[in-house]
Amino acid sequence: KAFGIFMFTLAVVFPFFFMLSSSLKPRAEYLMDPANLSVNLLQPPAELFRGYTDVLIRFGFVRFIMNSAVVSILTVIITLIPAILGAYAVTRLRFPGRNVLSRLILLIYMFPAIVLVIPLYSVFTQLGLRDTRHGLLLVYAAMTIPVALYTLRSYFLTLPADLEEAAMIDGLSRFGVILRITIPLSTPAIASIGLFVFMIAWNEFLFAYMFLDTPAIFTLARGMVMLDDQEVPRQFLMAGAVIITV
Repeated sequence: KAFGIFMFTLAVVFPFFFMLSSSLKPRAEYLMDPANLSVNLLQPPAELFRGYTDVLIRFGFVRFIMNSAVVSILTVIITLIPAILGAYAVTRLRFPGRNVLSRLILLIYMFPAIVLVIPLYSVFTQLGLRDTRHGLLLVYAAMTIPVALYTLRSYFLTLPADLEEAAMIDGLSRFGVILRITIPLSTPAIASIGLFVFMIAWNEFLFAYMFLDTPAIFTLARGMVMLDDQEVPRQFLMAGAVIITV
């Protein structure tokens, strides 16, 4: 059992250690022996961390970090608002098609992203949404709202409806009940879903690669493609990967 845990841990940790050690080596040293994982920590800090300084400044990763942060935070906000309202509607309100809607929430996940990217690319080009943050946010929201709504729906079902009914008897409106009763009771679930949505937007590559062409609005994942070039030392690529991970 201990051996199995050790091997599993090694398989998980090794790629990150290789990535970190490679990011701290100059190109010549890396080409001489790519399998050597040792790092000379006695060299000057300017040389040791040259890959990181060049990636952040010369390749513009500081801007990419800001772009990814803005896109990810906006995606969380755009996702949570309709997800909270939609989850509340399908759990508390009675309307025609309610049960069907509840079952079809995750229908979008039946279609792989690679199937959707080509028609979306064509439509967004015609609408002028390609190579814009607005288009990217629209796609990310469409990707994350269904799973956020479905998860919140399951959580809202565990909340006692009696509290909400009592609040409405005391004079609260339906919207007031959501703000003062439902959301405070659901803070753990909302925080977890917000983190999950943030991670999806932060790490997403396919749509960012297909839709963004202007370096000024590149996200981190899209900016990494600039480092995947034979003319760019592997040190910079690994440093960029470490930055994204951190």
